[in-house]
Amino acid sequence: MKMRSLLLPVLFACQSLPAVAEPYRERPAAGETVYFVLPDRFENGDKANDTGGLKGDRLQTGFDPTSKAFYNGGDIKGLMSRLDYIQGLGATAIWVGPIFKNKPVQGAPGQESGGYHGYWITDFTQVDPHFGTNADFRKLVDAAHARGMKVYMDIVANHTADVIQYREGAASGFAYRSRADYPYSRKGGLGGKAINPGFAGDQISTDANFARLTDPTWAYTPYVPKGEEHAKVPDWLNDPLVYHNRGNTTFSGENSQFGDFVGLDDLFTESPRVRQGMIAIYAKWIDDFGVDGFRIDTARHVDSGFWQAFVPAMQAEARKRGIPNFHIFGEVARENPDNGFIAQFTRRDGYPAVLDFAFHASVRAVLGAGQGTEVLAQLFDGDVLYKGGEKAAMAMPTFIGNHDIGRFSTLVRHDRPGISDKELLERVALGHVMLMTLRGSPVIYYGDEQGFVGDGNDQDAREDMFASQVASYNDNRLIGTTKTTATASFATDHPLYRLISSLATLRKAHPALISGRQVTRGYSDKPGLFSVSRFDPATGMEYLIAFNTSDQPLHAASVIGGRVTALQSLFGNCPAQVSAPGSVILDLPPFGSAVCRAVSSPDKHAGQ
Repeated sequence: MKMRSLLLPVLFACQSLPAVAEPYRERPAAGETVYFVLPDRFENGDKANDTGGLKGDRLQTGFDPTSKAFYNGGDIKGLMSRLDYIQGLGATAIWVGPIFKNKPVQGAPGQESGGYHGYWITDFTQVDPHFGTNADFRKLVDAAHARGMKVYMDIVANHTADVIQYREGAASGFAYRSRADYPYSRKGGLGGKAINPGFAGDQISTDANFARLTDPTWAYTPYVPKGEEHAKVPDWLNDPLVYHNRGNTTFSGENSQFGDFVGLDDLFTESPRVRQGMIAIYAKWIDDFGVDGFRIDTARHVDSGFWQAFVPAMQAEARKRGIPNFHIFGEVARENPDNGFIAQFTRRDGYPAVLDFAFHASVRAVLGAGQGTEVLAQLFDGDVLYKGGEKAAMAMPTFIGNHDIGRFSTLVRHDRPGISDKELLERVALGHVMLMTLRGSPVIYYGDEQGFVGDGNDQDAREDMFASQVASYNDNRLIGTTKTTATASFATDHPLYRLISSLATLRKAHPALISGRQVTRGYSDKPGLFSVSRFDPATGMEYLIAFNTSDQPLHAASVIGGRVTALQSLFGNCPAQVSAPGSVILDLPPFGSAVCRAVSSPDKHAGQ
C-alpha cells in the first residue's frame, strides 16, 4: 500500500533518544510519555519459563502460544531486551501490566483461559514464574532507571484469583445477594439464624467493629476447596472473612462495589485487616524495587475509605524511599466524553489522577463517530472538575485505546464500516497527534505504533509483538505495513512509530507541550477545526496547535493571542503571518494538523 511519507509533514526527524541517565526522580507525572505493555505479549526473552515451571498441557501450565486466551511466552527478560525500541519511540516511562503470580488457568470446563494478563493474583509477593523472577524485575527497573525512564506497576486491590467457592447458588449463576436482603446479621437471608452479634455494618471500618464479624455465611456459604487452603500469599488472604462473598457483580448499583468481578474473589476492602494488609504488600514493592508509580486496576469497584487510607500511605512510603513524584492513577472505566464521573474519584477518593477515559471517548467521538469538535472543547472545559483543576489535568494519563476497550484503529473501523485502509491510517495518525500534543500524560498502547488493528476488545486487542502463532491475530489486516503479526513487529521505520517518535522529540524540545497551560481557540458543531493554544510555563510563549478532523481540506480562521504577529512551523504547515490581531487563517489537509510557535510583538506575551 502506498502512503504519504510519515502521513503528515513532520519537521523533526525520528531519532533514538540517548540512553543516558536523567534526573528522572525530579520529573513530575505531567512530563511523562508512557508506553503500556503486557509482558506476556511483548517479547519472549527466555523460553525456559514459558510454562512457568509447571508440567502438563495448557490446562495445567496455562501456556499455549497458539491461543489468544493463554500465556503466549513473553516475559520480563524480553521486555528488558527491547528497551532501545521503547526509548526510541520517545517513551519516558513504562507501564508494565501486572507481573504478580497468577492462578495459571481459570474457567468452567470448556471455557478455560490462562492468567497471562496478570489480573488473577494468588501471590502478591512474587513475580509470576511465566514472566521470570523478582530478581528479573529488579534488573528491569534498574535498567530503565539507568536510561532515565520510569517504571509504573499495574496493581490490583479489588480482588484476587477465583479460589473461594459457594456451597449454594450454582443454579442462579451465583447471582448477587444484596446487603438489605442478606444482612451480615443473619445466616443466608432475613429468615436465617442470628450471626455476628454486635457487628455495626461495613461502613464502620474499625478493628473493634470488624472483630465482631466472625461468620462469613451472611449471603452464601463460602469455602476453600481442598488443596487450596494456602493458595494465596500472604496467608491472611486465605480467610473467607476478608471477602464480600455476595455473588457476582452486574457492574451496577451496590453490587458494583460488593460483588465478585466475573467470579473473582472480591476483597472486603472496608475491613481494617484488608486495608492494612494491602498497604503492607504494596509498600514493600516500592521499598524493594524503587518503582515510580502504580496504575490501579478496577478502582471504581472499591470503597472510597480504602483509597483514602491507601493512597497517602503509598505516597508516604515513596517519599521515604526517595521518590518525590510517585504517580498513582486509577482505572475508572467509563467510555463517556464527560469527565465529571471520573473526576469525582480525585475529590472523594483522593486519587491524584485517573486514566482519562473521557479523553479517549472524546477523540473517538470526533475521529470515529464524526461528531463536531465541540466535544473536545467541552472535555477540556470540564478539567475544572478535577481536584486541583486544570493544573491537575496535566497529569491525567490520556489514551486513545487499550487492552480492555480495544485498539483505537479497531474502534474507528467499527465506527466507520467500509473505511479504506488509507483513511483509517490517517484518522489513527491524527488521534496520536492529539494524544501527543494536547494536555495530559500520553499513554501509548503497545503495538499501536506498528499499525495493529484487532478484531475487538479484551483478548482480541492483546496481540503478540514477537512472531505470533495465534491464527486470529495473524489474519488481521494491519495499517501502515504489508506485514502481519506472524513476524516480529519491532520496525522503527513504521510510519506510526516514526510519527510518535517525532512528536515525542517535539514534546521534549518544547515544555509548553508537556506542562503548558492550554486554552481552547477554535471548534464547531461539525467536523473540522479544533485548535488550542499552549503556553510555555517559563516564558509564556504561545504555541498554536490545530487539527482538521474532517475528510475535506480546511480553510478556516482560529483565534490566537492578540499580540502574535507571525508563526513558525514546528510540525505540519503553519501560516507565516496572522490575518489580523487575534486571528489567523489556517489551511490544513484532510485529517491534517500543525504545531506553530508564535512570534509576538515586542510587548509582553498575551496570556489569552
